[in-house]
Amino acid sequence: VQLQAYGGGLVQAGGSLRLSCAASGRTFSSYHMGWFRQAPGKAREFVAAISRSGDRLYYADSVKGRFTISRDNAKITVYLQMNSLKPEDTAVHYCAAGTLWSTLVTGTRGVDYWGQGTQVTVSS
Repeated sequence: VQLQAYGGGLVQAGGSLRLSCAASGRTFSSYHMGWFRQAPGKAREFVAAISRSGDRLYYADSVKGRFTISRDNAKITVYLQMNSLKPEDTAVHYCAAGTLWSTLVTGTRGVDYWGQGTQVTVSS
């Protein structure tokens, strides 16, 4: 599966952005989907994940209550709604696909496919 992420940009602290990740191929619904991010000089970290059918959601503690992940299997797209953004959310955000839920939510080793990143910059 090929993934194309978009929707990043520059926003002030407290603002909102919605990231989208469009997938190609007919196997999108076979994958759990996630979002990760990587700030300058830091390792890539898990942000959020959604199961194949959308019945399970999982968030990093740092974004819980502020970010919402969702998916539309008919549109083969996964979304990340980011509210109450903070300067520490500044990072390149990546969408990802994985086949094993337990490994996808624990880090990058659970990812089978990566999309290209989209930059999110939050000014204070």
